[in-house]
Amino acid sequence: MSDPDRIVRIAAKGDGVSAGGQHASGALPGDTVADGTIVERGPHHVEPPCRHFGSCGGCQLQHADEHALSSFVRDRVVHAASGQGLAIGEVLPTHLSPAHARRRATLHALRTHDGAVIGFREAGSHRIVDLGQCPVIAPELAALIAPLRAFVAAHGPKGAVDVQLTVADQGIDAGLARFPLDDLAAIEAATEFAREHGLARLTVDQGYGAEVQWEPEPATVTLSGVPVAIPPGGFLQATRDAEDRMIADAVAWTHGKGMLADLFSGLGTFAFALRKGRKVLAAEADQAAHLACKAAAPRAGATVFPIHRDLFRNPVQADELSRFEAVLLDPPRAGAKSQIAEIAASNVACVVYVSCNPSSWARDAARLVEAGFRLEQLRPIGQFRWSTHVELTSVFTR
Repeated sequence: MSDPDRIVRIAAKGDGVSAGGQHASGALPGDTVADGTIVERGPHHVEPPCRHFGSCGGCQLQHADEHALSSFVRDRVVHAASGQGLAIGEVLPTHLSPAHARRRATLHALRTHDGAVIGFREAGSHRIVDLGQCPVIAPELAALIAPLRAFVAAHGPKGAVDVQLTVADQGIDAGLARFPLDDLAAIEAATEFAREHGLARLTVDQGYGAEVQWEPEPATVTLSGVPVAIPPGGFLQATRDAEDRMIADAVAWTHGKGMLADLFSGLGTFAFALRKGRKVLAAEADQAAHLACKAAAPRAGATVFPIHRDLFRNPVQADELSRFEAVLLDPPRAGAKSQIAEIAASNVACVVYVSCNPSSWARDAARLVEAGFRLEQLRPIGQFRWSTHVELTSVFTR
């Protein structure tokens, strides 16, 4: 048996790591472990709020208190920066989203011989945990789980289906994938389900893309006072509070700047927030998101100018970027290697980088620093509460 050791941090996948390099599942800072097992708990354990914790793969850290959660989020971001040798001017307070705040979620459902199951998958498995509760998602989404279970039991196909839920302005936008509606009775049942539960929209993907079955009025999401049509499956920040925090940082960091480029702009989350008193270029590759932003732009006072552009294959060039006083980017998990190279070669003096992946962000940040930028401020964000998914906002100047 190895000597007992004290856990000092939580690793990227949620296991505890000791000063001597031991890993222990479920261990938290302050715990004593030996041979990968907790022999004495430290002060940061709490009772998990969900009875599915331990089987459901949606959460890894419900047993951790607020201090341990906040430290984990902060450490993930700071360690990513230090791994690239980045000097941080200031680490701002960590933002943690509260419970019951997730406004979008993708669940999985399966019809069984005696009904149906619906929920998240077990960690490392395709088995579905049949949810009886969920302290992560918004109450209105949680309230739809039982009706969806009954609907899948009555009308679902033999195989597993995906259920994407999003809180829109008009109610819940629900999308069913791999869910064939084989006859008129099934179509009528889907329409009646949407009507009965007051859905904003119901789409069904039978293998040819999402098709609208029910949408009494166009489903929208309001971004900084601008209603924007939300495409089926359209991307939103997972929680409203984290979105507000990210926007507040971006507004503060670009205060006093003139023309702004918003790259990987999506529906216009940042573009519409930053539009007042200046012009904002909003560049996005996804056509549906671009068109939604373009349609909404006139309602924003004609200061947002959306363009359809694949920033991986055709990044905005350095000479184009040099026309802007600041650039904001919020790329997918892979980061923005090609676009960062153009920013580095431009004359832009202020870059706001929002990221959902500290590793790819740190790689891109190192390239900016090589080009003369300084990492002035960095904020760790944990909007996927109790999970190991970590995000951040940052600002670079030169």
